[in-house]
Amino acid sequence: MRPQPDTQRRLICVARAPNDLLLAHVRAAGWEVTVARTAPGAEAAAKEARVAAGLIDFDGFTPRDFTAFRACLNHPTIGWVAITAAGQSASHAVRDLIRNYCFDYVTMPLSYESISHVLGHARGMAALNYVDTPAETAATGNHEMVGTCDAMQCLFSTIRKVANTNASVFICGESGTGKELTALAIHEHSPRRKAPFVAINCGAIPQHLLQSELFGYERGAFTGADQRKIGRIEAANGGTLFLDEIGDMPLEAQVSLLRFLQEGKIERLGGHESLRVDVRVISATHVDLEAAICAGRFRADLFHRLCVLRVDEPPLRARGKDIEILAHHILHKFKKDSTHTIRGFTTSAIQAMNDYSWPGNVRELINRVRRAIVMTEGRLLSPEDLDLESFVRVEVTSLDHMRDMAERSAIETALLHHDHRIGRAAAELRISRVTLYRLMVAHGMRDPADKPLHDEDGDDAAKGLVAVSGDGQG
Repeated sequence: MRPQPDTQRRLICVARAPNDLLLAHVRAAGWEVTVARTAPGAEAAAKEARVAAGLIDFDGFTPRDFTAFRACLNHPTIGWVAITAAGQSASHAVRDLIRNYCFDYVTMPLSYESISHVLGHARGMAALNYVDTPAETAATGNHEMVGTCDAMQCLFSTIRKVANTNASVFICGESGTGKELTALAIHEHSPRRKAPFVAINCGAIPQHLLQSELFGYERGAFTGADQRKIGRIEAANGGTLFLDEIGDMPLEAQVSLLRFLQEGKIERLGGHESLRVDVRVISATHVDLEAAICAGRFRADLFHRLCVLRVDEPPLRARGKDIEILAHHILHKFKKDSTHTIRGFTTSAIQAMNDYSWPGNVRELINRVRRAIVMTEGRLLSPEDLDLESFVRVEVTSLDHMRDMAERSAIETALLHHDHRIGRAAAELRISRVTLYRLMVAHGMRDPADKPLHDEDGDDAAKGLVAVSGDGQG
């Protein structure tokens, strides 16, 4: 019986001269085929809903068509297979397209059954790529704060709570954890969100310039002061001032800042007029300020003014599965930096990222993933691409586990080969349908509470429970 076309098994065939016998075979296998003889036609066909796979023959096309082909081949939900005739040469540009964008490459003549098998595999891998995108379902706060772990959910809740007050907020956390993003999120959730958000890194400005940056100066206040300059505090009037790395602020500037926090007024350097400024102050540091107070490097009275509300930023190593979610989020954001399509991360890369301690936190993760995107030559980022190969665990696998893995792999391959037609897959494995059903349940590939499995003949595994075929394994 000829299978009916499935709208979820739509296939594009891109070729100047399509192989009619091949197309007849894939249609007989249940594919709904759309033929495109031009690059614009292929691009339009790729935009149709539920296209699952594609065949492409580059023979007869010119480099002017390749821009449109890249758009088609780069579609994340379509698994592409390139075909060519024996002895047909491919240009360097065509080889790059095949290597970077196609799932597989086959040379004719080849049995139509083999091509159908490759198409089914390409379709399955594209579907896995489409579904397995942790960044798609990540809980996202403001300004790309991504996380689903308990620590991040607690942070999001704290941000919402402290945003509705005018009290000073102190954000404590290691370098690279995203303290400025947290400060910006607090500002964006507050009644001051329409007013300026002004940030200054107290550790990046020379000590003799910090006061003039904070408070501004009048013309003639010192040599080179040719005109009046508004300081950061005054520029943030009505909004939020973020003082990053407050622990590196010199004592002289600490005194002036404390006076402003107490009085709500500033004086520009070289000026004699007190200016009232309405600013909410958020500060942050990676320094242990309590230890700095004991050492005499930071004023205790200033600390208590700044730390009315405290927010603790969790380090990346304490965020569990968020590491993988963030990695996918970063890949999705910067994947255009690569010259070819990158689908995700290898299993060993995910394992290595989870085992690494991330001393540079999120900033280090961003840098490693961005570098890997540019430097990799594969479709999946590996531990070597991330420079984390030394963090890949080498596990000793038992013989029983290897048998189980081989059995599961054989079942998956047979099901994929026959497009999940249970009867045909069981026949290839030389077992009964009931045995196949039982093994799928044992390997966690199917819930025993699910409805019975139907094969292409309309029979189901439930019937086999009564009439077991004679392989002796049911």
